[in-house]
Amino acid sequence: MEMTSVTKTLYLIGGPMGAGKTAVSEQLVKRLPQAVMLDGDWCWAMDPFVVNDATKAMVMDNIHHLLNAFIQAPDLINIVFCWVMDEQEIIDDVLGGLMLKNVQVVNVSLMPSAEKLKRNITADIHAGIRTADAIPKAIARLPKYTTVNSTKLDTTALVPAQTAAMISKLSH
Repeated sequence: MEMTSVTKTLYLIGGPMGAGKTAVSEQLVKRLPQAVMLDGDWCWAMDPFVVNDATKAMVMDNIHHLLNAFIQAPDLINIVFCWVMDEQEIIDDVLGGLMLKNVQVVNVSLMPSAEKLKRNITADIHAGIRTADAIPKAIARLPKYTTVNSTKLDTTALVPAQTAAMISKLSH
């Protein structure tokens, strides 16, 4: 009987806009051996930003293609994927298109306080990265993360490096 073991780890980093997903993921990649990062927003960076069935399918296809390439790459062990995954269906759709044999999945939702989200997004607004309408949207999505199957991390008092250190200890 052939024994199979986990050879790779896929970290899913979810959270609302402004939660620090990208910053945490960048720190996590630095902490993990043979690691790569994909930000789901990179698969949907278009202008104008159009949300319809065709673009949703395209984005999911892009995500599946890149994550599967990382999973198959022999020189990579740790794959970090961050995106706004506020519904279980989104997480299931991401995982459903992946070749996960011998891959451990660590699913984390970053859960800062509403006040921390507001501070982070306000800083992004001043930097020209986001617009003011992002604040109420992000705060409205925060409770949705309580219903997804993930490890919830209260990141209100943490900097990205601290959060990444906590996440790195969740595998195996």
